[in-house]
Amino acid sequence: MQDNKPAMLRASLTVTLFAAVALLSGCGGGGGGGSSAPAPAPTPPPAATLPASNTLAQQCAPTNPLAAAANRTASLDQEKRWLRSYIDEAYLWYREVPTVDAASPAFSNTSNVPASMDAYFKALLTPALTSSGKRKDQFSFTFPTAEWNALSQSGTAAGFGVEWVLGSSTPPRNIRIAYVDPNTPAAANNLARGVTLVSVNGVSADDGTQAGVATLNNALFSPTLNTNYTFVLNNGTGTVTVQMTAQQVTKRPVLVSQVLDAPGGGKVGYIVFNDHITPAEGQLVTAFQQMAQAGVNDLVLDLRYNGGGFLYIASQVGYMIAGATRTSNKVFERLQFNDKRVADNNDSNNRLPFFSATSGFANSGTTANTPLPTLNLARVFVLTGSSSCSASESIINALQGVDVQVIRIGRTTCGKPFGFTAKDNCGISYFPIEFQGVNDKGFGEFADGFTPTCVVADDLSRALGNPAEGMLAAALSYRSTGSCPQAAVATVQSATKPSLDLVLRPPVRENKYR
Repeated sequence: MQDNKPAMLRASLTVTLFAAVALLSGCGGGGGGGSSAPAPAPTPPPAATLPASNTLAQQCAPTNPLAAAANRTASLDQEKRWLRSYIDEAYLWYREVPTVDAASPAFSNTSNVPASMDAYFKALLTPALTSSGKRKDQFSFTFPTAEWNALSQSGTAAGFGVEWVLGSSTPPRNIRIAYVDPNTPAAANNLARGVTLVSVNGVSADDGTQAGVATLNNALFSPTLNTNYTFVLNNGTGTVTVQMTAQQVTKRPVLVSQVLDAPGGGKVGYIVFNDHITPAEGQLVTAFQQMAQAGVNDLVLDLRYNGGGFLYIASQVGYMIAGATRTSNKVFERLQFNDKRVADNNDSNNRLPFFSATSGFANSGTTANTPLPTLNLARVFVLTGSSSCSASESIINALQGVDVQVIRIGRTTCGKPFGFTAKDNCGISYFPIEFQGVNDKGFGEFADGFTPTCVVADDLSRALGNPAEGMLAAALSYRSTGSCPQAAVATVQSATKPSLDLVLRPPVRENKYR
């Protein structure tokens, strides 16, 4: 029998540098390889030599600014001891942890405890490579707990309300606006999808110096609250200069929800869903109610910019698409932990059902245990990009696991079948990969991502929801003809330098959380 109310644990992390994620070759935090090669890492110390992490928890360094003052009674060494024990207990690949000297100067700067702990954390991750030569673990991270709570629970983060997308890892980088959240500084300045970044605070968007990259990193990833930034932008008709002050802005997870009169008859629902965060629940319920009341025959779910988030929300989306009959007694996602965690692997709570009712969590905009609306669809069109990750991929995988036809339009997804449960210690939340998710049929091997049914480039020249926008137009065409529109395919194939279409965001918004 399905649980009606999802259980949820909160989480947190460290912001990935713009230089590391966005400017280097490849997909940064959004990639994935094939099957894993044997790990070359040394065998870790026997578990018996490591104390239980709970005996070391919340014993913090006096100079750790993120820790509660009452807990700053220990040392940086004690925080590292806790982390080493926790990795041994929780990490999916704990057997592949390399031998690391915790006393190394790289991990021992007491004047910057968060950076020291982040460096030590990264050093403990498996060095094993996938068959394609990529790091098997590209995804584990840390983040300040308070910042994660603000984003995940209320949808707020420091910024301007702009989501940037990277066209190339090398100059010209072609950094453009993917979308703008409403009621933000960017919206107030009439910034819109497709506008190109020329410079920020006098630094070119193509600057490759360390100082220049630091400026871009700050402005695009983690702007300083109440600080003014000067952006020079090209809107297609010329350059404009815009000054914006970084504010605590609120993300709108469901950016667009509308019903279209489809070519050839019928009604098609279209939803742009960008973040699996708590406020998304109420917005999604409203959107699906609109679709159900309109009697839509098909749905286009736009996940091209959705990096993931809470699995319970992904499960609710799957239920609202497929309905009660197709999902009854089916698993949305089963979580597989390391072999030490026998109880977790056998725990029925780690077999997530298709949740059929609202959670009622604070900031969700819902009342607990209200039945969710459903469309009862046997197929769905999903728009995907290289930044469609984790919980977004879980929606695709879970629906295919209950035989809903998922027609994917766009680009190959990022490939993250893994997830985390955030663990806070001394004001830092740690996210070592803890589990791999599989669907009702036991499938979860999509580290190379889900390839599209129709390869279509992101069309930044048109607004999201415009029926002529490339990906949406391709979905509507496929619905009418049953095949990929050749014009859209040809556009991608003729590109001499295909666009990465990589969203510039910290990894906290590109993962899935239990």
